[in-house]
Amino acid sequence: MGALLSFGQDPRWRRFLVSRIPHGSRVLDVATGTGLVARELRRTNRAHRVVAIDQSEPMMRAGSFDASTERVLARAERLPFADETFDALTVTYLLRYVDDPGATLRELSRVVRTGGVVASLEFAVPRGRALHAAWWLYTRLAMPAIGALASRDWYEVGRFLGPSIERFWRSYPLAAQASAWRAAGLGTVQWRRMSLGGAIVMWAVRES
Repeated sequence: MGALLSFGQDPRWRRFLVSRIPHGSRVLDVATGTGLVARELRRTNRAHRVVAIDQSEPMMRAGSFDASTERVLARAERLPFADETFDALTVTYLLRYVDDPGATLRELSRVVRTGGVVASLEFAVPRGRALHAAWWLYTRLAMPAIGALASRDWYEVGRFLGPSIERFWRSYPLAAQASAWRAAGLGTVQWRRMSLGGAIVMWAVRES
């Protein structure tokens, strides 16, 4: 359904996210859900050692993980790992759901070694009046309708996503997000808008 709601773009976003991770890293995949990024990490580079965490046990049970992937039930806001445990960290669709995105970024940064990479995939709001109008119509009308074809739960997901994404970007525009990354000790912050601005991948290096 994620691929369907994103016109097949979600897998491409995950591939680009994973491409930011250096070869043979010990990677913490945060908010792993059903393990789509964790699987992509192992599919792309068998030398990666992956630990996947999520706060939802049903989501993790429903997922399909590589046999070598360690799974941990935990919250992103309080990771059960020592400082600088991992070479890299990936996180998807998380910051809209936490009370304090800046504090959560600091916690994510804490467990990555100095010089390691943190990379994030999030939905975004396109720039420009025409693109924003098209995005608004799609998220408010088409996504709930597509979700309804699958189930009542997916209808609710489709109805929720557009307003949730827009609220987050209103509170945390791109400049504010980049500033929060830097405040968390993450330097050389870079990003790429994907699919006409409907998603964004951000990545940075842990400096201190």
